[in-house]
Amino acid sequence: MLKGLTLTPPVVGRISIGKVVVKDGRRLPEKDDEFTITTQVQLREGWMLHPLDAALRKRGGKDGESAPGAKLRNIPVRLLFDDPNLNLRANYHLFDRSSGRPLCVGNGQTCRRATVSGMQVLPCPAPEGCELGAKAGCKPLGRLNVRIGEEDDLGSFIFRTAGFNSIRTLSTRLLYFQALSGNTLSALPLELRLRGKSTTQSHRAPIYYVDLTVRAGSSLAQTLEEARQEVRSREAAGFDQAALDEVARAGFAAGAFEESAEDGAAVVEEFYPDDFGIRESSDPPQSGMRMGRQKSPRDLSQKLHDLATPREGVSPAAST
Repeated sequence: MLKGLTLTPPVVGRISIGKVVVKDGRRLPEKDDEFTITTQVQLREGWMLHPLDAALRKRGGKDGESAPGAKLRNIPVRLLFDDPNLNLRANYHLFDRSSGRPLCVGNGQTCRRATVSGMQVLPCPAPEGCELGAKAGCKPLGRLNVRIGEEDDLGSFIFRTAGFNSIRTLSTRLLYFQALSGNTLSALPLELRLRGKSTTQSHRAPIYYVDLTVRAGSSLAQTLEEARQEVRSREAAGFDQAALDEVARAGFAAGAFEESAEDGAAVVEEFYPDDFGIRESSDPPQSGMRMGRQKSPRDLSQKLHDLATPREGVSPAAST
């Protein structure tokens, strides 16, 4: 088995609350007020819809047809793991904007950073306290893996977000459900729910974030009872959830960064629109090529070194 490769949950699709559109020849992210479930195939016009997207929209329609103007704002899900930190990984991320390669990942205390001399573990003061993070545009990034349907017990759909509202709400819900269920998160029948709010920063315009709740029409007590039955059924079948969590934990720890260069390209396109600026061509975008020449690891490390090196007369940040 390859060393240094982060082993992440198998992904069969994506969940998003926005899409990438073409405006004036540029591919730019556009926020939405509903979920979209897609495959991992990206065409020129956008991500290809997953069959579950249409299936879930039909729930409110008649004769199996989608209701007119139906908005997908709740998705029934189950979690893969009992450990909240395995289901949702949230860190500060710095990507190379031109290639999509991850350069630095931190949790507010320590970070792993690609440098000229190799991978290093350094203090992480969060983006607002880091000179490098402020210069290069470090942002929070959360990744939640969930199961939808019963077709693949180990396959997951990934929801990525750079929003503090979603990251904070999902983190809190996971911890609460873990405590209430006696550490049986993976057995709970839950749903992702889209919520809206407005703030002074949004100029009172609605912004949307993702919550994790019990399913519509079910109470917390009913959800916990169903989870207990699911645990008994799994134990009878020989399903070892604790072993699965342990293997997943070791897989995440096996590499320095969770995102590969091609995954990072999609993240940069969606969450760094100001600097990404993809020009639309006549051909469908290809991962790793749409942003120009791929840089070598040393090129990227040198860029980090240059950013982190203080200019003459300018003192570096204490923690960097």
